Amino acid sequence: QVQLVESGGGLVQAGGSLRLSCAASGRTFSRHTMGWFRQAPGKAREFVAAISWSDSTSYADSVKGRFTISRDNAKSTVYLQMNSLKPEDTAVYYCAARSIGIDYYNYWGQGTQVTVSS
Repeated sequence: QVQLVESGGGLVQAGGSLRLSCAASGRTFSRHTMGWFRQAPGKAREFVAAISWSDSTSYADSVKGRFTISRDNAKSTVYLQMNSLKPEDTAVYYCAARSIGIDYYNYWGQGTQVTVSS
């Protein structure tokens, strides 16, 4: 079982930066692919970024070059550094974990609100 707790959300002006953190419980953190998703009001949840157990990363086209995902296995924490934020980045951001051998994200955090003002 993995529990995920996000932090670091808040209100920022367009062009600013925020760093989200996701702390995971459990001793097998390093064996999970970790992802960030977001959901804006009235829209479906969408993929933002992911990092595998081998540190391979992937990003949505909308955030490439602006967001960076990283992980610290010693701290069981995954980060999302968000730069050059835009109003359209406003959403609830969710951390998720995918266990090895499973093709969907089977653990989810509660989410943290990110609001970007214009």
